[in-house]
Amino acid sequence: MNGKKITSILGIFGSIDHYDEDGNHIGYSLPGIFGGVDHYDSDRKHIGYSLDGIFGGTDHYKDDGTRVGYSAEGIFGGKKHYDATGAYKGFSTPGVIGGSIFTGDDDGSDIGIFGGNSEDDF
Repeated sequence: MNGKKITSILGIFGSIDHYDEDGNHIGYSLPGIFGGVDHYDSDRKHIGYSLDGIFGGTDHYKDDGTRVGYSAEGIFGGKKHYDATGAYKGFSTPGVIGGSIFTGDDDGSDIGIFGGNSEDDF
């Protein structure tokens, strides 16, 4: 797996801000009005959402409702992330100052659960 890191940190008013390896702001997430989490790109465009899964974990969807992946608790903490086919895409661990750090694929098909630069990245 080629490396890709996305750092997510707590922002103002309950948001979670997402940054790429170069420190560029690539998006943010906010609690959804009816539960779950809404994801936005750096241009403030809604690109998707995440909901608690029926059998645990978290399911991730594009803005159009297409399921793009899911996350499950890791055995030793953190979360493991998978695409819609169940292929492993990476993991996230808690950050030192809150938030989390995602490490995973950079093949262009990442599930983009931490926001992205466009809807296609989600």
